[in-house]
Amino acid sequence: MEPIVFIKGNVTFPITLDPGVWIFDDRKVDLNTYFDEKPMEAEDHYAKEVAEHWERERRNGAKGPVNTNQNKIQYDKQELFSKSYGIPFVSFLDNSEPKEDASEVELCTSENETTTLTLEEARAGILGFSLDGKPLKDGPVHFYFGDGSNRENPIRHIVQINVK
Repeated sequence: MEPIVFIKGNVTFPITLDPGVWIFDDRKVDLNTYFDEKPMEAEDHYAKEVAEHWERERRNGAKGPVNTNQNKIQYDKQELFSKSYGIPFVSFLDNSEPKEDASEVELCTSENETTTLTLEEARAGILGFSLDGKPLKDGPVHFYFGDGSNRENPIRHIVQINVK
């Protein structure tokens, strides 16, 4: 199984996605808590975090690490390799620039199954790429509806996304 996903079809820019590097993406969300929290656009969430960080440093000044022997990357690794993560699909879909007449998105699986969504449903969705800190065995990605209605049974084995 190739660990990549293609976005093709009625788009200006076909895209190849590699979920293996998303673990380091700031847009990732914790799938264990994401659907329980108040919904917020991914860009709004990121902007809010940056604004809070900026305001904190403006008020208190930037602070260096307290213990210079502590490896911050190592500390974060424990969290990265224990949680389940996904990433909002909207940025990938928007970067592919669906054409004006595009209205649907097909999720194609390695099992030759196809699920058709409206463009709006797809934009609200989350692509899961990690389960308990490990890559998906039935991946490379899973698709979760934005409202979390399929959080216990996401669309699995997705290898290609066709915009129609």
